[in-house]
Amino acid sequence: MKIIRTVGEMQGASEQDRMQGLRIGFVPTMGFLHEGHLSLVRIARSLSDRVVLSIYVNPTQFSPGEDLSRYPRDFERDEALAADAGVDAIFHPSDSEMYPEGFRTSVRVREITEHLCGSSRPGHFEGVATVCLKLFHAVKPHVAVFGQKDAQQAAVIRRMVKDLDLDLEIVTGPIVREPDGLAMSSRNAYLSPVERKQAAVLHESLKTAEGLIRKGEMSAEVIKGRIQDMIAGKSSARIDYVEVVDAESFKPVSRLDSPAVIALAVFFGKTRLIDNMLWRPVTGTSR
Repeated sequence: MKIIRTVGEMQGASEQDRMQGLRIGFVPTMGFLHEGHLSLVRIARSLSDRVVLSIYVNPTQFSPGEDLSRYPRDFERDEALAADAGVDAIFHPSDSEMYPEGFRTSVRVREITEHLCGSSRPGHFEGVATVCLKLFHAVKPHVAVFGQKDAQQAAVIRRMVKDLDLDLEIVTGPIVREPDGLAMSSRNAYLSPVERKQAAVLHESLKTAEGLIRKGEMSAEVIKGRIQDMIAGKSSARIDYVEVVDAESFKPVSRLDSPAVIALAVFFGKTRLIDNMLWRPVTGTSR
């Protein structure tokens, strides 16, 4: 497995693979890998001949006062996990490599970024879109795999790829959960034992919502109210948002009679966690 730290070297390695007719799969991450990331690696492996995983904690997607400085990092651990998972190359650039002196360009995807995390974290998705476009130009992948846990992020990137005519397929992998249902996240490491136990309510509330919908409840307000009541019962929880949004535009909807995402962002202590459920009424299934 190669460790590549410069854009030029990464572009050169990918160009060699492309000249040999090899298909490149890409999994962008901020490191501190867990089974959720590794599941995306396995999807990329199934769709490609070469798998590149990036490890880069992108400063432009963090707002002032967020957890950039304390975001968990352990490159040696990540390197071992990536090698075991069959990654062919890790792209691990520095801040100065990604944002050299004089950098002045950013990418903004309008409308879809105005709700949910885009509303509560101003500038977040501009940072995400910018770094992903730079990573795509460095890695030159044929397919990039994102996780459903970050559903809005995946939708933003899909929109950017379409609007900017990038020759790239975006694939979304399902949420991977702990035994109690908590979505796997690098930020779970911040939780105290009490917060960790109470955080399971996120998935519990989504399952309750799913049960209500299957029984015929289509009102977004009713669904949101039940979720909010369950979360409010946990002493360490503070709701950022509970919303039901259109699965493509991410605009709020009043009824679940078209594909929708039930999306949650909740603080447990100082740790902000997100979770969601995709509802497709046509097939009557969710994930």
